[in-house]
Amino acid sequence: MALALREKGVEPEDSDDKLKAVLAYAQVDFADGKVFLDRKDVSEEIRTTEMGHYSSVFSARKVVRDFLLDIQRNAALNNNIVAEGRDMTTVVFPDAWKKFYLDASLDERAKRRYLQLKEKGADITEHEAEKDVAERDIRDSSRDIAPLRKADDAVHIDSSVMTAGEVLENILKAVRTGH
Repeated sequence: MALALREKGVEPEDSDDKLKAVLAYAQVDFADGKVFLDRKDVSEEIRTTEMGHYSSVFSARKVVRDFLLDIQRNAALNNNIVAEGRDMTTVVFPDAWKKFYLDASLDERAKRRYLQLKEKGADITEHEAEKDVAERDIRDSSRDIAPLRKADDAVHIDSSVMTAGEVLENILKAVRTGH
């Protein structure tokens, strides 16, 4: 939604009415692990530093959260899905079958973000990546609407020193053992 809003020239400080006007015509679909906005594959575009920033900023707005809630829940009605996001287990899917809270140290998350963006050709420093991650954490955990927090019944996994394979193995172990 941040991409849709920015493409229409919407600024974070614009009125709820302006945001609603753009959101009313935005069509979001999910298929084959990809995200489509108005039938265009935007899976890569939404993963940029800029869109990460605007996603965090716009997601603090009630009008945006309300719009997204039905889209997200409807995506799971007829599909088995894995959803990731900072409020998936506390707001969007509070009754999910399994919940995991994946975390890592700020240094590790900044390093991962830096490498992810560099791989995509972004002109960013490690310091800028760390600043971006830290600012987003503060914004998302201090917002009034659906703040970042661990669900009481979520399994906490600190992946700071784990490979992706080790994280997956921890998740599968928790699913198998019922924890």
